[in-house]
This record gives sequence, C-alpha cells and structure tokens, in this order.
Amino acid sequence: MALYVLFEAASGYSLFEAHGLDEIGQNTQAVRSSIEDLNRFGKVVKLVAFSPFASAIDALNQVNSISEGLMTDELRNFLELNLPKVKEGKKPKFSLGVAEPKLGSHVFEVTKIPCQHNDFIVELLRGIRLHFDRFIKDLKPGDLEKAQLGLGHSYSRAKVKFNVNRVDNMVIQAIFLLDTLDKDINSFSMRVREWFSWHFPELVKIVSDNYLYAKVAKFVEDKATLSEDKLPGLIEIVGDEDKAKEILEAAKASMGQDLSPIDLINVQQFAQRVMDLSEYRKRLYDYLVTKMNDIAPNLASLIGEVVGARLISHAGSLTNLAKCPSSTLQILGAEKALFRALKTRGNTPKYGLIFHSSFIGRASARNKGRIARYLANKCSIASRIDCFAERNTTIFGEKLREQVEERLDFYDKGIAPRKNIDVMKAAIESTTQDNDEEMEVDKTVNGSSVKKSKKKKSKSEATEDDDAMDEDKPVTLNGDALEELKSEKKKKKEKRKLEQEQEQEQHAAENMNGENGSNAEQDGKKKKKKKSKDVESEDLPAAGESTKKKKKKKSRSEDDE
Repeated sequence: MALYVLFEAASGYSLFEAHGLDEIGQNTQAVRSSIEDLNRFGKVVKLVAFSPFASAIDALNQVNSISEGLMTDELRNFLELNLPKVKEGKKPKFSLGVAEPKLGSHVFEVTKIPCQHNDFIVELLRGIRLHFDRFIKDLKPGDLEKAQLGLGHSYSRAKVKFNVNRVDNMVIQAIFLLDTLDKDINSFSMRVREWFSWHFPELVKIVSDNYLYAKVAKFVEDKATLSEDKLPGLIEIVGDEDKAKEILEAAKASMGQDLSPIDLINVQQFAQRVMDLSEYRKRLYDYLVTKMNDIAPNLASLIGEVVGARLISHAGSLTNLAKCPSSTLQILGAEKALFRALKTRGNTPKYGLIFHSSFIGRASARNKGRIARYLANKCSIASRIDCFAERNTTIFGEKLREQVEERLDFYDKGIAPRKNIDVMKAAIESTTQDNDEEMEVDKTVNGSSVKKSKKKKSKSEATEDDDAMDEDKPVTLNGDALEELKSEKKKKKEKRKLEQEQEQEQHAAENMNGENGSNAEQDGKKKKKKKSKDVESEDLPAAGESTKKKKKKKSRSEDDE
C-alpha cells in the first residue's frame, strides 16, 4: 500500500511519497535514526509535487484554514491532481499522511481520500522539514527562512488580533514611573523644606502639604520683603485667609537666618522643579486612568485604576494575569512573606497588592481574609473578561463591585447577597441592551441623513415649480422653524381626525334612530356607513326575537283561560 505525505511549508504545499516501507517495517526508532542522514532518508522519501503560494496573504489564509482543520479549494485541487483517483465502491490502494488529524478527517469527508496520523508520520514529517531545502530545486539560500519568518509574524498577529489601543505595556511603564515619581517628589520636597527652613523655619508647621510648601517658598522668596501687599497672592496659593495672615506674622518674627540672593535663587529654582514634577505626576495619573479604561475597564471599575495597573505590571501582562488563578492573584506581591511562611511553617499571607483596595480596609479584622479571597475571585473574573472580550464595557466590573459590596454587608449585617448566576445574567442582558441601542442609534442617524437628502431634493423641486411661493417664504429654515412647521402639521392632522370621528358618530346616531338622510355627500361615503349597517343588522334580529317571545306568552295565557 503506497504512502503519501502532505507537508505544509511556509512557501507552499508539497507532496512526498514514501518508498519501500511495509507495515511491519514502520518502526519509529529506525526512522528516527535515518532522518539525520540525507542519503538514507532520500532513498525512502521522494518529492512528487510542489505548489507554491501565490502571495503572503494567500499563505496566511491557507495556514489559518489548516490550523482550524479545514481544507481549502487550492489544497483540494492539489491533492486531486497529484494523488491517484479514488474509484467508488473500491478500496483505495494508498493513504495520505497528515500532520493535523482534524484536517485529515475533513479531507476524507470531502474527497474520500484515506488519511492517517501516527508517530511514524510525525517522524517522516520531521525529516522532510529538516531536509526540505534539499528536495526543492532552484531554491535560493535564505528564501525559506524569510518566508517562515514573515508567515510566523503575520499568523501570530492574526491570532492575537493586535490592537494598538490595548497594549498593556504602556500601563506597566506608567505605573512604574508613577511609583518612582512619588518617591522622587517626596525626597525632593523634603530637601526643599530643609533648605528653605534655614531662612524661614516657621513655615514648615503652617503649611504641611509638599506641593503648597514649594509654591509658597517660590512666592515668598525673601521673608524680609514679605508684606501685606503680597497677602492676596498668599490667599490664592494657600486657599485660606487665616493661614496667609499667620504666614505674614511668622515672617515678621522669624528666627531664621538671612540668605544671599544666589542661595535664594537656587532655592526658588529647585522649588519650581518640584512643582513641575508634581504637575507632571497629575498628568501621568490621568493618562494611566484613560489607558486602564481602554485596556482593563472591568478590573479598573472593580478595584481601581492604580491597584489594577499594579496587578498587571506584577503579573507581566494582562494575559498572564488572566491565566492566574484567584489564589495566586490573592497573594500577588507578597511572595517573600509566602516563602518565609512556608520555610518557617508559619501562617501564610492573606493578601498582597489587593490590600491597597478600599474593600479590605473597610472589612473588620476577622473578615479581612474572607473578603480578600472573595475580591481575588472577582478580580480574576474581571481580568479574564477584559483580556478575551471583543468589546470594552464596564458593566461586568460594576456588577462585580456590587457583589463585593453585598458580601461586605453580609459579613457585617447578615444581609444575604445575590447569586452569581443572577448577577451575570443581569450584566449580559444590560450589555445586549446597550448593543441594541447603539445599533438603533446608528440606524436612526443613517435614516435621518437619507431623509434629509430626500427633503432637500423635494424642496429643490418645489422651488423650481413655484417661484412665487419662494419669494414670500425663505428657502433656508432653522431647526426651530422646522419644528414649528412640523408641530403645525401635526395639529392640522389631529383636527381632521377629530372632525372625521364626529361625522362618523353623527351618521351612526342617525341610522340607529331610523332617519334616512340620503344626500349626495352621504352616497360618496359608503365605506364609513358599513359599520352602522352592521349595527342595524345585529339590532333587527334581536327585535324580531322579542316579538316572537311576546306572541308565545299571549298564546300560553289564552290556553290557560
């Protein structure tokens, strides 16, 4: 029985035939030893056909279909042209070896070509891959490597669905920079305090905030020149009139020493640097918030932007965080304490970076471990939704946050929380409603644009037909004028409907009373009188039945007499 092997290279499809191999001689160990020697392996395996891919896009499409276990039209044509034909009702005398079992089953379903996948076929494919450049003639050195590299990059990009806005590396760098800025601003502001305290030591007790202290130090410059003229400026910086007056009084009776103008200039420049750094820190925090809302909106709405970013940076990426179980996520950031506890056989830590969230701080000392475990569970769910969901929504994060709030109330007050299934169903329903609303808004926007274009056409036609009306009325109307015209039209339609209903009621009343007012106008309105005629036809048999009953009663009374 002949054996053919299908090999999917980066440059195209190739078909090989294995010669001189019986079922008894199909030993994987023997093949493994003969793979490295091309002289031995070339006697066993020979190239039958080769079909190169048309372009890089075609190669990507072919590889995507193969990875999904589907046979393309190009592969089907290639196999049918180069393999022996399978006759109906007869057993084929050959088989095709493939690397993917799903692809083999699909090939057999469509073309009835028998396929097989085992260790022997895998070893043959490994040898073909090793010596593939020797089998194909006119192949330049380096072409195969370039094709493999380009196809690998394009295939990985297509699988990952690369999105520039969802790059978590920016969040990792931003949170690292934010932490370093906090340390640097703190140390620099302490240096400003120590430096300016030689000149104005009483200011440290009055102004406690670092940023405000740097601002005041730059504004004051020399305490000797500080007078009541600078009081409005001090009030703007400090935000409190009493504090500003206190600074003025302290400057008058200050115990600090005088500084030279060069020293004061250096202090002011350093204070300006501290102010610039703190302002940049605010801008960086805003940037981090926006990036977290783009990358992990559910995690950010559940636990906060800063804590969520720290979790992502510690795990390495959002995908790594999504792969972590909730037990790992719970102690993420407390690895030293964990290994110390395992080494000394002590108590393991209950929480790591999650401790910075507000939920654990609000819980009592008894319930901190429980709420940390529950919060880690919800964080793992939120990170997986953010990582693998196609659309960015904060609905799941908000619902998970509500669940954590309910769990806190359950631990404190004993109020039973909702079930997870009900909460997730509500979240899915709200997401579907939001998607439907977005689709409706898009439809209305497109429909309104079409209607506006039609209205413009009708208006242009009307202007061409009636020039006299155009002289009296302006062509361009504002939105308010259009709304007034629409409201007037609606009022006129309502009046007409009311008049028609009143006329119908009058006609029905006349027909019930037996009045036959056959006018020329009533003949033209036959459709409106159909209902009244039906009413008459229903009333007449009822009257006939009542007369019959009266006659029967009279006859009975006469018989009794």
